[in-house]
Amino acid sequence: MYYAFVATTVLAAAFVGFSAVSVFIRAPWVTGPMADYGVPESWMLWLGTAKAVGAVGLVVGLFVPVIGLLATIGLCLYFTGAVVTVLRARSYTHIAFPLIYLAPVVAAAVLGAAV
Repeated sequence: MYYAFVATTVLAAAFVGFSAVSVFIRAPWVTGPMADYGVPESWMLWLGTAKAVGAVGLVVGLFVPVIGLLATIGLCLYFTGAVVTVLRARSYTHIAFPLIYLAPVVAAAVLGAAV
């Protein structure tokens, strides 16, 4: 069970880290929809930083569990906010995107609680 937890946590960190880099480099497939949802351009640095810190926190959490717990809580709140933002923009076809990033974070949390 421990190895599944570690693998899932590393996968979640990689997903979230990729998402952070996509925001930092202003990838059009990320910034375009975010602009459509009404997210101001001035928020991009902060949103990318939150994701990057969360990704690092997940990895650090493998060694310092309280950091991993805090990172998991933060990322769950972040991606829940992303789901709400997409729903408020009535962009129902894009709802899967924040859920794709939320799912491995939740899976890592569940496995972490079981270990």
